[in-house]
Amino acid sequence: MLVLGPLGFAAPWVLTALIALPVLWLILRATPPSPRRVAFPGVALLQGLVDKTPVARRTPWWLLLLRLAAITALILAFASPVWKPVLQDRQDGPLLVVLDAGWAAAPDWAARQTRAAQALSEAAAQGRPAALLLGDGQTQEEPLRFAAGDSLLSRLRAAQPAPWGTRLPEDPDAVLANQPEGDLATLWISDGLDHPNRAAWLQSLAARGPVSVVPPRRAVQSLSLQGGDAPSLTVHDTGDAAPAILAIGPDPQGIERELARLTAGEATAVAGVTTRPVSIDLPPELRNRIARFQIEGASHAGAVVLADDRVRRRKVGLVGDADSQAEGQQLLAPLYYLRRALAPSTDLVEGGLGDVLDTAPDVIILADQVQLTEIGELAEWVDAGGLLIRFAGPRMAAFDRLTEEPLLPVMLRQGGRDIGGALSWGDPRGLAPFAGDGVFAGLQPPQDVTVRAQLMAQPSPDLAARTIAALTDNTPLVTRDRLGQGQVVLFHVTANAEWSNLPISGLFVQMLDRLLSTAGTAAVEPRADQRQQPFWTAQSVLDGFGRAASADDLAPVAAQDMAGGPGPGRPAGIYAAGEQIMALNAGGPMRIAAWPGAHVEQAAAGQGRDLRGILLALAAVMLALDAVGSALIARGGRIAALLLIAMAGLPPAPAQAQDLTPEASRAADEVALAYVITGDEAVDEASYEGLRGLSQALRQRSSVEPGEPVGVDLDNDGLSVLTFLYWPVTEAQPAPTAQAYLRLNQFLRSGGMILFDTRDGDIAGLGGPDMSSALQRLAAPLDVPPLAPVPDDHVLTRSFYLLADFPGRWRGQPVWVEAPPAGASAAEGTPFRQLNDGVSPVVIGANGWAEAWALDENGYPTFPVGTGWEGERQRELAIRFGVNLIMYVLTGNYKSDQVHVPALLDRLRTEERLGP
Repeated sequence: MLVLGPLGFAAPWVLTALIALPVLWLILRATPPSPRRVAFPGVALLQGLVDKTPVARRTPWWLLLLRLAAITALILAFASPVWKPVLQDRQDGPLLVVLDAGWAAAPDWAARQTRAAQALSEAAAQGRPAALLLGDGQTQEEPLRFAAGDSLLSRLRAAQPAPWGTRLPEDPDAVLANQPEGDLATLWISDGLDHPNRAAWLQSLAARGPVSVVPPRRAVQSLSLQGGDAPSLTVHDTGDAAPAILAIGPDPQGIERELARLTAGEATAVAGVTTRPVSIDLPPELRNRIARFQIEGASHAGAVVLADDRVRRRKVGLVGDADSQAEGQQLLAPLYYLRRALAPSTDLVEGGLGDVLDTAPDVIILADQVQLTEIGELAEWVDAGGLLIRFAGPRMAAFDRLTEEPLLPVMLRQGGRDIGGALSWGDPRGLAPFAGDGVFAGLQPPQDVTVRAQLMAQPSPDLAARTIAALTDNTPLVTRDRLGQGQVVLFHVTANAEWSNLPISGLFVQMLDRLLSTAGTAAVEPRADQRQQPFWTAQSVLDGFGRAASADDLAPVAAQDMAGGPGPGRPAGIYAAGEQIMALNAGGPMRIAAWPGAHVEQAAAGQGRDLRGILLALAAVMLALDAVGSALIARGGRIAALLLIAMAGLPPAPAQAQDLTPEASRAADEVALAYVITGDEAVDEASYEGLRGLSQALRQRSSVEPGEPVGVDLDNDGLSVLTFLYWPVTEAQPAPTAQAYLRLNQFLRSGGMILFDTRDGDIAGLGGPDMSSALQRLAAPLDVPPLAPVPDDHVLTRSFYLLADFPGRWRGQPVWVEAPPAGASAAEGTPFRQLNDGVSPVVIGANGWAEAWALDENGYPTFPVGTGWEGERQRELAIRFGVNLIMYVLTGNYKSDQVHVPALLDRLRTEERLGP
């Protein structure tokens, strides 16, 4: 590169063309412009005369200067000028590109890959060996292989940020053992944060050669969770912004969406990192539905906090005898101990059993209660998924029909067992160690916790399986059994200190917390391998961009490794061990990296400003002025100049209908059905044949006469004249461009409909409106409203045929349409909001409708549907669904409006009777 002051030229050899400018000056100066013709009658007298010394008119100096300036601008543009270029010293030795690949690198990952690819390509052009070190923690301690830079590009393009922090190998010298001869030049593309072992690597690389650091282009943000009695969030930011925190989870219809928006508090700055507390002040009903918290606008795993039992605040109902008015009696009441143990971490509701059930609690605790009148309602509540915790006591021990008492996990003997009294059978018993795979796994029973009295269980073969805590003599202390979707737990001692000192110990609070964390989950039998060695199994995980990723290929994680947070083999996500649930979150406190001895590029400087576009535009303007100037001095100059100026100032003509492709114009004239071209020939052919068969059915059965189906290339074709678009989803289908998504969103907002067909109804259920990863990837940028399965009274069930099912080649899978707003069904006659004239912009299913509609050129079905008469019946229902769908698209809320007709007629008859 040639540098002249602040100006650099990437192709300086092009500047040699400037030598020709003096010659060009002489040529242009001697060349006369076009002559003007002026009608003068006296010219006839000069006919036949010859000028022996003709003198040509010269080109005006200003026009000559304009032309030379235009040519100079073109020469300079082709020399690739750069304003204030970033100069890099010429290196002859090997190159090492270190790419931070943790979650903090995700926001501008594409730009990082581009910069690394540029450095590797330049090294390959210069014949320098290069190596690539990804800081994702998955690089082994083996020596790096130095090779041609362009051979590393495929690995670079396939790299993705990890859902944990950047991690480098432990021993830099071992990794760089194969370094070729020469000084090692290092380009470190950093995420701006300090990481373990980063300082050691910087010191080792600086000793081997120059180190250039590329800092991040934007501030780094992360989100962390602080547990305790009042859990809260903390936003960590290397900038000074105050972002909003989104609480995301399923709404009452089961659709995941934003449930609340939290505001960050006052900022505290330490060492360049700003922290802001965020309180989770939400109602329990809303708080317990939250699946994750996320920084608004952030797209990396560090900005996501997955919610586990530390976030959820249970609503617990306490049912027992009212506390005595005497202060001494209040401190002895069972409810007092339960209240003190649960109040910091739960929302308590006290009262009679009926009143507590009306509040829809997550957990109900009965303190020494028997023979309750609402026992039937309580049983239904437990069967639906509730957690019932019961405590023994004198009333239960003296109950003469204890063997008939319902909602107990085990059969009890009548009367209690007194261990430490005058007529006792022995000394008070301590607690046996808890099972390593049970709900109390990891808790350590204190030596001073003893039991003096208890209710005994009747011996039975399954007593040991139902015992989750026992005394040192193996008699049950806590038993549990499953009832429907819920659980029943019994403490065989009182909730106060009358039979045991367990309620006044810290272990009592821990045991209740563990039990409450299982509310809403069924008791799970531990696996045999979990009895020997506890492992945590990933239930759902995130990728580096904070998106859901597959957890199928992950091996179980040993319990001792979970304390290290996310890392290789244990990405950020939700993990389960037996009945315990834990969230590993990638975000947390941050520390800005320091780079002593390294050259740090200025983020604002970039690579310099390319001046080629400016010079080319300037040359084009000067050439246009040259044309205007030439027209001025030529015949009709003023008129031509005015026309040029007028044409230059006119805006471009908008696209008219005649500018559309012939296929699009035909679709507008013939109401043709359209399908998305996926690039898979078999799928595209099935889509064409399916819409052709549906068009034939519409012509035969209705007044709609569609033409031949139209294939749509989303990246190039317009959608303004279409009303219906069939989109078959394939795994290999590339996502459309951003401009295509703008056209698709405009298509949906203007009344169009897209039928997404995942075509996998034979192998997998949908389970929700986000069906498959391919559908999520293709539909994510679309303005898709909340979806719900088609209800029985939807217009789609009666727009032409009366239908109760919507099969295609497959059946049994739900079909999803726009969900009605909350409370909309309460209004008579208008069960759904009127959006896009009552038409859902999106319909999603997996039944393979195009294959059920498909007809070949001879009019015979192309694909089989079922067998025998049942299969043909299913094909007929599929065709009827297609007819209903197209009529629904074309008529909007027409059918829904018919419910108003009786009311309108009654009103007209009333007005006629009243008369004027």
